[in-house]
Amino acid sequence: MFIRAISQMKRKHMSIPMALNDRQEQILELLRAEDRVDVDDLSNRFSVTTQTVRRDLTELCERGLATRTHGGARKLVSASSFGYEERRLRNSGAKEALAAIAAELIPDGASVILNIGTTTEQVAAALATHEDLTVITNNINVIHILRGARLNSLVIAGGSVRQSDGAVVGAEAVEFIQRFKADYAVIGTSSLDDDGAILDFDEREVAVARAILQNARTKILVADASKFERNAPVRICDVADLDYVITDKRPPESFAKAAEAGGTKLISLED
Repeated sequence: MFIRAISQMKRKHMSIPMALNDRQEQILELLRAEDRVDVDDLSNRFSVTTQTVRRDLTELCERGLATRTHGGARKLVSASSFGYEERRLRNSGAKEALAAIAAELIPDGASVILNIGTTTEQVAAALATHEDLTVITNNINVIHILRGARLNSLVIAGGSVRQSDGAVVGAEAVEFIQRFKADYAVIGTSSLDDDGAILDFDEREVAVARAILQNARTKILVADASKFERNAPVRICDVADLDYVITDKRPPESFAKAAEAGGTKLISLED
């Protein structure tokens, strides 16, 4: 019931995009294979009106997934932003549910630091109905999501902006985060290892994540189970360094044992 209520409120207040429909996903597949699509061809292929196709293409372009052309659309030139938007849409239902649970742990009036990541953006959206939060982040997308919320303050770290996903990274961002001591940290990650390691790819991003964890009283990781299928080389922390790990499926037994040994509470949607 709580997850359903948060999801409904989030749709009312947030600006994070919802998942694509089946036809839009098929159009994306065509763009990957053919680079360009034509309105009339798509209309015939899917047996819908050209107006419906144009609305689909407009939505894809507004999300940064394609570029409009006369009579159709072409594949986005920037592969990096395309990849981030794809990650945002992948497992979106599970991410919403994880975000709702994380938001339930955070009371009104608390201070919270959020890092870069598509799941932490969902957490930001779930927090949009909270009141009097102080939110600190190195994620430009979080600023857009929470800009109209009833917050005490909304603070973004200074530093270099990674244009592919809106992350503020580098030594300046680390120094900025170290000025704070927040009640809660909520981080995402790119990879989870069975032995309990929390991992990512970019050393600059990892440095910021470490600073966030070091400057928070309660540390929360949100990550769907697909992260166990990826291998990243840079260690953020170990599961024992966290207070909560929220995931959609039960983790591998060795990961669960490492969490138990470290006193970390595992929350799974399957429980």
